[in-house]
Amino acid sequence: MEKQMPKVTIKNSAKNKFLHGYPLIRKEEVLDVQVTNDWVDFVDEKDRFIAKGYLGEQNKGIGWILSLKNVPIDHHFFIQKFEQAKQERSTYFYSQDTDTFRIFNGEGDGIGGMTVDYYNGYAVVSWYNATIYHHRQLIMDSFLKVYPEIIGIYEKNRFKSDLPESNHFYGRKAPEPLIVKENNVQFATYLNEGWMTGIFLDQHEVRGRLVDGLAMGKRVLNMFSYTGAFSVAAAFGGASSTTSVDLAKRSLEKTKEQFAVNGFTLENHKIHVMDTFDYFRYAKKKGLQFDVIVLDPPSFARNGKKVFSVAKNYGDLIADSLPILAEKGIIIASTNASNVPLAKFQKMIEKSFQSGQVKCHLLESHHLPADFKTNSHYEESDYLKVLIYQKVSK
Repeated sequence: MEKQMPKVTIKNSAKNKFLHGYPLIRKEEVLDVQVTNDWVDFVDEKDRFIAKGYLGEQNKGIGWILSLKNVPIDHHFFIQKFEQAKQERSTYFYSQDTDTFRIFNGEGDGIGGMTVDYYNGYAVVSWYNATIYHHRQLIMDSFLKVYPEIIGIYEKNRFKSDLPESNHFYGRKAPEPLIVKENNVQFATYLNEGWMTGIFLDQHEVRGRLVDGLAMGKRVLNMFSYTGAFSVAAAFGGASSTTSVDLAKRSLEKTKEQFAVNGFTLENHKIHVMDTFDYFRYAKKKGLQFDVIVLDPPSFARNGKKVFSVAKNYGDLIADSLPILAEKGIIIASTNASNVPLAKFQKMIEKSFQSGQVKCHLLESHHLPADFKTNSHYEESDYLKVLIYQKVSK
């Protein structure tokens, strides 16, 4: 017999959106916020069942709905979730040119607060709140029933705690670096270096466009380049040159390594460790021109007294790109800021084009790829927005 779950009362004013599939619980929608690591029954103000889920504070809210059915949240429940997610990604597992992708995407796959990424036989699990972490043994035992072939598991603890950011959890340890493949491009990854591994998997379709010819014969500028993944993809796709710019000192050696594992020398590939806006001024002063400019900044960044946020400053990036954008040049404008809707993002970009008296037309738009499954009832889950524009000749 299943033990009695704690009850959490949802305000009647919020009840309907949860019954229609919205998964995230916010503090103001709950009458009695209890601190508990247990799974809970969410009920309405008349004590009628709404859903099963849990309370766990994270940056997005204070809890998640896991099921609108009155079923146990147990070993069988998690096995079903992982089996369904694995089946939906079967084409990725059969791919000959890619062996790294997301295999479980939180609320998109029905369990908010956790994700699992696949790196050439290894799994990286991210926990986003203390409650879901509390149940990690149950969850990972279920995961391994569905993925017995997994060589080893690492976990990333992305909530406030005294736990290490990264930890080896199960099986064999991965080599350092672990070489993975995406669109036939190789990437050096490190599964136990803090929260990051060396590559952001949600951009694999956009990097695939560079591999498939968007960068062919072109001079590519990659701003906020991190480990240079866009640059290497462009080089693999026939770019005549790439320039990678990032403020972090580690970006220099990390980017060199990514080129090296793909057999590229740095003869036509420059790497600058400097502030993005400083580089724009430098490039303009030197009269440099680029055929493709990739703008994929963090949602928020601080450099000394200067603060950058996508919501306020993305238009400045576009404005500073225009003087160094060649005729018929392409801008790949990207953000993962969930607080910036697509319409606002597009408006910021196009306003900067107008202010700079440069005519551009939208070539393509991209959202999260299929392995990053989203929840159609929860718009914020589809956080990635990529708009590709081309400059129109005068």
